[in-house]
Order: sequence, then structure tokens, then C-alpha cells
Amino acid sequence: MVTLTELAAREVNNIIEQQNKSAKDTDESPAKMYLRVGVKGGGCSGFSYSLDLSETKTENDEVWTQHGIDVVCDPKSMLYLDGTTVDFKDELMGRGFVFTNPNATSSCGCGSSFST
Repeated sequence: MVTLTELAAREVNNIIEQQNKSAKDTDESPAKMYLRVGVKGGGCSGFSYSLDLSETKTENDEVWTQHGIDVVCDPKSMLYLDGTTVDFKDELMGRGFVFTNPNATSSCGCGSSFST
């Protein structure tokens, strides 16, 4: 399973609330949102992390809830992400989501890609 820290969950919730507020401005009803974590080929080290909000999940997705956020991950990505922690950093040099992956043998300097 991928662990979502409380700080990361709070930031995801803020983003969802902002999107729901925009939907209300256009008279759309807010959709159920999932945080989709995954891996795709590419990046400087071979694989790159993906983190998106999605309104859909498939029957093959693994689904769990952490700190009130419904998280989904496809089985192929879970092979690379099992045991990973997703955190959120808000520092002087930048802000964003940070992946700590015990399965990665190396990662790029920016932390957005890795190899196994």
C-alpha cells in the first residue's frame, strides 16, 4: 500500500475543495474524486511518479482511504510503489508532493523519477 501523510491528505483535500468551488460557480455538482497514484515510463531515471485527481476507478484498481482521501492505484504501478510514502513539503525553495520509495535503487535530483 502507498501511505499518504496527513499533510499530503490536507493539501489534496484543499485542491478538491477548490475544484468543487469552481464546479459550483458553473452550476455543476461536485463529482466523487479519487487520488490516483501511479508510475509511468520516462523521466531521467527510467520511471516517473504520477499523482492525479480522478473521477473514475477500474475494477482492477486497488482502493483504500487515508485521512479521508480515497486513494486508487493500478496493480502494475503498485508493484513499484508498495511501501511508498507520499508527503507534501512547503518550503522556501519550493512546494509540492514528495515520494519516498523504498523500492527505488536510484532517483533523479528532482525526486520525480526513479529506477529499480
